[in-house]
Amino acid sequence: MSIHLSVALQGRIFDEMQQAYPNEGGGFLLGQRTGESVQILDVIHIPNTFESAEQYHRYAMTPLNWAKMEDEADERGMTLVGYYHSHPDSPAIPSEYDRVHALPNFTYIITSVYAGKAVDQFVYQLKADRSAFDTLDLVIA
Repeated sequence: MSIHLSVALQGRIFDEMQQAYPNEGGGFLLGQRTGESVQILDVIHIPNTFESAEQYHRYAMTPLNWAKMEDEADERGMTLVGYYHSHPDSPAIPSEYDRVHALPNFTYIITSVYAGKAVDQFVYQLKADRSAFDTLDLVIA
């Protein structure tokens, strides 16, 4: 499966994740699925609601955020296709916490931010048996 993200949207994600540093930041991915391809059409930043002392390595949003984003995606003729977040001073690979809290069929973009600078970005999808993530192709155009 390939995930298509514009240079402009990638730049917005990088800016948001750098601004959140040294804490994790994140939000939703809105787009469209076509066969084995997902086109990301917009990214919506959502403030980190995790306990402030844990935000350096955890990111959370409220159920109300999810419901509002699903409605907004529908209103805009898009689908809520996934979620993005950062890993401050850590590799852009899913943690065990990420795996346990992931949803099937969602696209997960993780950005690694070292010393306040976004340096890496990878995209994943949870395996059907929830045992691990598959790495997907990220196409920046």
